[in-house]
Amino acid sequence: MIETAAILAGGLATRLKPITEKIPKSLVEVAGRPFIEWQLKLLQAKGLRRVVLCLGHLGSQIEEVVGDGTQWGLEVEYSHDGPHQLGTAGALLQARSRLGEQFWVLYGDSYLNFDYRAVSDYFELAAPDQLGLMTVFANHNLWDTSNVVFEDGRLLKYDKWQRVPEMHYIDYGAALLRTEALELLVTLIQERPSDLANLYSHLVEEQLMLGYEVTERFYEIGSPAGLRETDLYFRDF
Repeated sequence: MIETAAILAGGLATRLKPITEKIPKSLVEVAGRPFIEWQLKLLQAKGLRRVVLCLGHLGSQIEEVVGDGTQWGLEVEYSHDGPHQLGTAGALLQARSRLGEQFWVLYGDSYLNFDYRAVSDYFELAAPDQLGLMTVFANHNLWDTSNVVFEDGRLLKYDKWQRVPEMHYIDYGAALLRTEALELLVTLIQERPSDLANLYSHLVEEQLMLGYEVTERFYEIGSPAGLRETDLYFRDF
């Protein structure tokens, strides 16, 4: 079981303004709690033990709330962007010394309730030569715009910006990477802020990324509509 996760939580969250003008997105209240509390509680329940929070905008507030993670049974460390936004790819590269040989990559605005152990076992055993694994969900443009071509258990195309009709799946928001994949980032981002989607697209094109279908829908707080829906979901807990 891969027990370490990087959570990318450094964005400006412009779609949630004015809420996020004074607090980071991870601390937006969902059903009476900061959203990150729901995330951390889930990860601990799924068998993860270490979390590296990649922070940027108002990140010190998250650090004050989460601390060392012991109240959730986790070991939490921090990686800060610094004075300039690095983008999701740059933030992950900045954190690489804390992540180990293989690790999860998650986003700070997503709640993903699936079988982490099954996916981890598949990644470790199925194809040790692969540098990554992307979880995918049969979205059919329902909860967001689909961006993945996934057929017969194979990840054939991923593009966050240029969609094609065959894209019925979506990047679910949970990936596994080996540390070798981060070496590719050095040349891909060339010291510019960059989206992690660029790395994923490259790995898919080079047939270095597995696909794994999950069936539990995702919840997110990246948009006002998503925040409302996620809040309702947690109020049933």
